[in-house]
Amino acid sequence: MLLEEVYKKAKVVRSGKSLTTVNEFTDQIPALRPEVLIEVAHKIIKVMERDVSKIVTEEDKGAALATTVSLLTGIPLAMARWYSYSLGGFNEQVVDIDSEYYKGQLYLNGVEVGDRVIIIDDTLSSGGAVIALVDAVKGAGGEVADVVCAVEKVGNFGVENVVGATGITVKIILKVLVSEDRVTVE
Repeated sequence: MLLEEVYKKAKVVRSGKSLTTVNEFTDQIPALRPEVLIEVAHKIIKVMERDVSKIVTEEDKGAALATTVSLLTGIPLAMARWYSYSLGGFNEQVVDIDSEYYKGQLYLNGVEVGDRVIIIDDTLSSGGAVIALVDAVKGAGGEVADVVCAVEKVGNFGVENVVGATGITVKIILKVLVSEDRVTVE
């Protein structure tokens, strides 16, 4: 699997309080090959709930993956942002986010009352981004039918934190363990 190869080659840096992987898939270092995105998108499509009306992700690192899944499935995409459009009247949901890398607010447009949503993200670490996305979808009147993350950084309790905060179990494609000097694929 190409994703495993990407993580076996990943570098590790300290980003504030956290160990962060730097790699092709999440950071485009080196540039992200389309075949990696397509492979991961097909793996997500195999495990995801298909009876949904929208895909939701965040605009940072999950955007390329969720866009690829949207293109392959024909399911519309809504992206949460780190800033507001301040347009009013668009059911904008503003939720607090406290993740491994960011603490602040997340803004979601494009989800409407009655939407069945799948949340797709690149990496699950502490679970903060997924929890915020679930809160935003519910705040908009939507239902979260599924959550799939391509990679889980085990040891950061993301799966447990998401279940505890939302009752939703996250589906994972690849699990990695990040230490000071390397990334180990489990």
